Amino acid sequence: MRTRSSFSHNPHLRVSRPVQCDGKLPACTACEKAGRENECSAASDQQFARGKERSWVAALEARVEKLDRRLNHARSRKASVALHEVDDNTMTMQDSERRDSLVDITAAIHRKAARTREKADFNTLVSDFGLLTVNATTPGFDTQQESANPMSFARLVLAAAQHDTLPDPNTDELPYQEVAEANFQFYQDNILPLYPLFPTADLKALVPKIYDDADLGILGGIRSSEYWLFWMVMAIASAAQSKAVNDRNYYDALQYVARALPYADRAFVPGYTTQIQALVLLTQYSMLDPAHFDSWHLIGFACRACIDLGFHKDHTFTQQSSKDTIDARRRTFYCVYALDRAISMVHARPFSFKDDDISVRLPSPSVNNERSDPSIPLFELRRLQSGWYQTLVQTDSNDPLRDPVQYVWQKYHETQRWSKELTLDLPATIRTAFDLELDYSSVYLVVPSPRTPKLTDHGRLLIFEHTIRYLYRMYEVVKASPSEGFYTYHDALKVFFMGSQLVTVLRDPGESDLWQSLGATKPPQQTPPLPERLDKDLSDAIARSNSCLDKVNETLKLYGERWEQVKTLADHFDRTTTDIKSYLETRRDMVESAIARSMQKDGRHALPTSRPGTNPSTLAYQSAPMTQHSSQQANQGAPWGNSTGFQGHHNVHF
Repeated sequence: MRTRSSFSHNPHLRVSRPVQCDGKLPACTACEKAGRENECSAASDQQFARGKERSWVAALEARVEKLDRRLNHARSRKASVALHEVDDNTMTMQDSERRDSLVDITAAIHRKAARTREKADFNTLVSDFGLLTVNATTPGFDTQQESANPMSFARLVLAAAQHDTLPDPNTDELPYQEVAEANFQFYQDNILPLYPLFPTADLKALVPKIYDDADLGILGGIRSSEYWLFWMVMAIASAAQSKAVNDRNYYDALQYVARALPYADRAFVPGYTTQIQALVLLTQYSMLDPAHFDSWHLIGFACRACIDLGFHKDHTFTQQSSKDTIDARRRTFYCVYALDRAISMVHARPFSFKDDDISVRLPSPSVNNERSDPSIPLFELRRLQSGWYQTLVQTDSNDPLRDPVQYVWQKYHETQRWSKELTLDLPATIRTAFDLELDYSSVYLVVPSPRTPKLTDHGRLLIFEHTIRYLYRMYEVVKASPSEGFYTYHDALKVFFMGSQLVTVLRDPGESDLWQSLGATKPPQQTPPLPERLDKDLSDAIARSNSCLDKVNETLKLYGERWEQVKTLADHFDRTTTDIKSYLETRRDMVESAIARSMQKDGRHALPTSRPGTNPSTLAYQSAPMTQHSSQQANQGAPWGNSTGFQGHHNVHF
């Protein structure tokens, strides 16, 4: 098509001479020369100032020039778009590179804009947080300040510790009172004895108080902290009884937490003991629901609140403080302390504060005519764990211990002494939880750490026995129905850790054959004795190992139905134990062949135990070690690193 050229496409915009107004009155010079004195509008025309163009032609020229520039810009953009819409078969390499360059430039512009927005948002948050910090310990801190975007401590906590968004509540009604009473009873039986944040009487009185006020239509009679307590206890108890991620208990727990969040601003107001209690309740729930909350961050906030209020020092008490008030403060502190130590250890992370920074005595045991106070031995255990964990893990590894083996054995004996001093009247569920903690703590202590990198042969025996005891007990706990005790997502992580330590010991026998050591009649006298076996029905170490590995797989699968994150650990453990199970079966065949040859040699009579090398407990273990699975080869790709120890916690993403 022939391009048509016209005045509209290429207009002649300039006139030969622009007309200027010199502002002379009553008529400008130009009008006088043209004989248009009466037509001059210099005195009344406000459109053009003195010295400016006042000709309509000049104004039109300026307008047309502006439109011309816009038209040229539009034509260039059209040409650029047309360039990128050419057929792929005819696109040249230069065109492709130009398009990629434009895409990169556009992406860079968007990234810069995003960084600018992020920086602006961060500056806004910091400025708001600065105001919050100034008033953080002020009792009169106002969460309802008039602002388009009010900042509160609760919003800061939730922004840092919440993962996924909770579903909206599907009702505003209270649950049936029988359901609330059952959940409160579960919390009082299984969780409150270990973490006595509140007097039992106060917790028992809360349910009828809330339901009586609801029946009478009383508004404002219950504080926000009490509503928070009610809904969080409901959520914790319901989640603790859940067996699967989609069951009714878990669904109810999500609903209860969603009902509690509107009271967070008031419940988390700094400067009050209720703030610490509210943070601990949310921490306990987060241990049961890692998909929505981060327990390590939450317990860090609770520790910060304890320090801000002076709960970490006994000397902050006033002379008028009663013994009950002092004990209540101490219980609150040690509840936070115990959770901080437990959560930090299972994630192999630093504690929120060091033991050197605190000076708080243990609280007096609560008075109960039926049984002793189980929270005191729990606090004592956490103090034992805290001491050696800070020494072995949180201290500079370049500062070696003078005698690391002796230090480990000393702390091991202290832990065993703690177990022996437990009273016999503890509830069965709590006693089981303490026994599990004993085995877990013993293994955690013995495995190599930054300051004790070498694992002794007797240490391998202790790890073998304690892991099997722990995993047998844990398997029975997981299978139990209905659920009892306070078992959380962290217990699933402990199962994976203990199973991994067992596998590592089986793969790496050390300088002497582990199987030979396991067949010995008694360990050396200078080392700790082995714990009592729980699997006495199994005759040899090979059968015990195979059975225990199967229980680890089953336990992790059951926990995987409850927490999606555990499924990954279960699949990984199942894959990594395939070769060790094959090795154990090969070792069993060697045992049976050796025993058969020995019996044939002795005329099919019983083996004489006095002859060296013919005792069934040691004969089968004199064969070559697991050369096809050397420690270096076996641990390649394993999440716990190339040795047992704390490296495993760091390498596995919990």
